[in-house]
Amino acid sequence: MDAKLISKLLANIKSGYFPNRHSLLIYKDNQLVLEEYFSGQDQIWGQDVGVIEHNATMLHDVRSISKSIVSACVGIAIQQGLIRDVHQNIFDFFYDYEVYRSEGREFLTVEHLLAMTTGMEWNEEIPYSDPENSQIQMDNSPNPLEYFLSRPLIAQPGTSWCYNGGATEALAKIIRRVSGMDIYQYAKTFLLEPMGIVYSEWTKIWNGLPSAAGGLRLTSRDLLKFGILYQNDGLWNGIQLVPKEWVAQSFSSKIKRQGLWKNGDYGYQFWIFNERIRGESLHITAAMGTGDQCIFFDKKNNLIMVSTAGNYFPMPPKTNAFVILKKIYESFLVKPVRKSATSVIDK
Repeated sequence: MDAKLISKLLANIKSGYFPNRHSLLIYKDNQLVLEEYFSGQDQIWGQDVGVIEHNATMLHDVRSISKSIVSACVGIAIQQGLIRDVHQNIFDFFYDYEVYRSEGREFLTVEHLLAMTTGMEWNEEIPYSDPENSQIQMDNSPNPLEYFLSRPLIAQPGTSWCYNGGATEALAKIIRRVSGMDIYQYAKTFLLEPMGIVYSEWTKIWNGLPSAAGGLRLTSRDLLKFGILYQNDGLWNGIQLVPKEWVAQSFSSKIKRQGLWKNGDYGYQFWIFNERIRGESLHITAAMGTGDQCIFFDKKNNLIMVSTAGNYFPMPPKTNAFVILKKIYESFLVKPVRKSATSVIDK
């Protein structure tokens, strides 16, 4: 990697060109080659906490990276036999909500929740400070699960994509019903603690249950651990914590995205981007959260990038984490040399 380009990148972060960045970790060829922390304005679950000097041991909201953790838990539950497979109907678990098993919702499966292809009317493309945001309405409703299940369908399940935190909440409810543990207890027992992650938090909503779609708080180093786990096909210190096939399925395209962040696909609670940088075609998978929290995975180039930030809304489109990722690629991808017209003629 070109150290000068990386140094320039860090200088641009510190100068504020890439605003309110809190951490940046680069893991390349099985080595941690960069770990930097910065001071910046931050929030905890929407509440301002002022300017924080971030460091390696400090918990940070990971927001919707929580969804990718929930996905891992679903894969583990299937391996344990608690869930039959992704094609199991969700009303096998929500039998007490049969009243909503109609108008097309009766065809909803676990896979529709994982891939956010429920076909439901849902809007999370507006700020979470807006009371019309569907996630906020669900969190504040007397019965969040019922709020989700009652949403009208505007498309046949499996045919279109719509970002839907309610789908993640429903997955967490399935985990609770089949295991007897809430999603945080389950994740700690079968995923986090086996990776040595003993310091974490998961913000709860009014009913005392973890906000599955966005409440997890981890350190940047522990986000990297999760990144390494999936980069290694679910294997951690010789133990298969997450089934290898589950990782492959999670990282494979299930649907083309529409609306939010249109350029790409979606897997099982993971984003998929197909980019071309310096002449090279790149297949990049990501776990991402509001505020510009991210884990980027590139198996071809054996690269993981982790970053946290405090850009909850609005997120700067021209200086976000994906732009930083492209700068990192420029530090090691060789720019193709174009032949001059003369050399082509001579040849």
